[in-house]
Amino acid sequence: MILKLPEPQPKQKEFLSASARFVGYGGGRGGGKSMAVRIKAPLLALNYPGIVILILRRTMPELRQNHIQPLASMCKGIAEYKSSLKTLFFKNGSQILFGYLRHDNDLLQYQGNQYDIIFVDEATQFSEHQLMSLTACLRGANSFPKRMYFTMNPGGVGHDFMKRLFVTKEYKDSEDPDDYVFIKALVKDNQILMKSDPGYVKMLENLPPVQREAWLNGDWDVFEGQYFSMWNRDIHVIKPFGLPSHWRRYRTIDYGLDMLACLWVALDEQNNAYVYREVYESGLVVSKAAERIKEYSDEEVFATFAPPDLWNRHADTGRSTADIFAESGIPLTKAKNDRVQGWYDLAEWLKIRKDEQGMETAKLRIMENCKNIIRTLPSLQCDEKHPNDVSREPHELTHAPDALRYFVAGRPIGEPVVDVSKMDELDYDSQVERFLRYGM
Repeated sequence: MILKLPEPQPKQKEFLSASARFVGYGGGRGGGKSMAVRIKAPLLALNYPGIVILILRRTMPELRQNHIQPLASMCKGIAEYKSSLKTLFFKNGSQILFGYLRHDNDLLQYQGNQYDIIFVDEATQFSEHQLMSLTACLRGANSFPKRMYFTMNPGGVGHDFMKRLFVTKEYKDSEDPDDYVFIKALVKDNQILMKSDPGYVKMLENLPPVQREAWLNGDWDVFEGQYFSMWNRDIHVIKPFGLPSHWRRYRTIDYGLDMLACLWVALDEQNNAYVYREVYESGLVVSKAAERIKEYSDEEVFATFAPPDLWNRHADTGRSTADIFAESGIPLTKAKNDRVQGWYDLAEWLKIRKDEQGMETAKLRIMENCKNIIRTLPSLQCDEKHPNDVSREPHELTHAPDALRYFVAGRPIGEPVVDVSKMDELDYDSQVERFLRYGM
């Protein structure tokens, strides 16, 4: 028997030849992601006798429609599909297993198993925890190099994780940049679909702007379900500049042992806000968190906003977290914690408008050295059950935006307009030193 495969498109050929440990593929709708998996998986199984391949989707119906049925038909005579085991057995000893992973409890069926290759189809629908747990299954005694392949579109609970690894390429800890390859594929790269269904392309072109950018152009800064859909990096992110000395400064924090997120924000005379510095660090007890904030503070701040729960008293000591911050030299100002109203208010600060010269701007902008708030704020998603609220998952994304929400809830105001002729000139040397130390 001969395995009959469809002719791969140019981007799919790049995917077929990619041999990095972690390969990402996709970006837009209609880029031929699932087909690329259905071509590569059996080719690997036939070329490397005895290997074990796992293909994952979020649910069994999706898995059955997109992979089990097409591959069982495609490989008929070369491999035998056993539905009870959800496995395609090849005559050379290779296997393709089909699995689903909707909830964290579903991970139990993969723990302890070994796979030479794992395909995660629609990877942004899986959480970072789920994806990281699967990498522990990528092992075996044979000499075949272990690999994972991820197909993806912008959006979903794993959006930020996949974006960091494959799009913005911001690596940390032991992550090796050489292990990661991303192949961007859009509908216009799929010539078969373009010819067979030109109406699909027109449908994508006629979508509302946010969906169009994500689905047609594969823009990872916008996606379906994004809470702050008005986000525009070209407008909201600005280069650092020397802050006039009379502008009022604020700090705002979200604190827990899992993460300290502290933002420094300056207000001009028109109450426009500029986020100019940040601290984003986990594992700090309260006193250490206060020390870290003081280490990055070399100017007077008008107030340090914090959520009300930091005033809850601990049963064993009778003191609150706010008390410990104050004793450590960081007095806090309590901000309201109405989540929905807070997000609405923040959206108003982010709303794009035109200034007196007709240029697009926003009331709140962020200096480009504040990488974590720039990364997390546009990645926030609407809560599925409460669409007016921000989803609490992935939790890692919420810390810096929560801190910014407390700033807005604190109703900050700038200094009154001053006589420019009486303003102190900026000290150039101190501005340079501050930039080198903090990024601003």
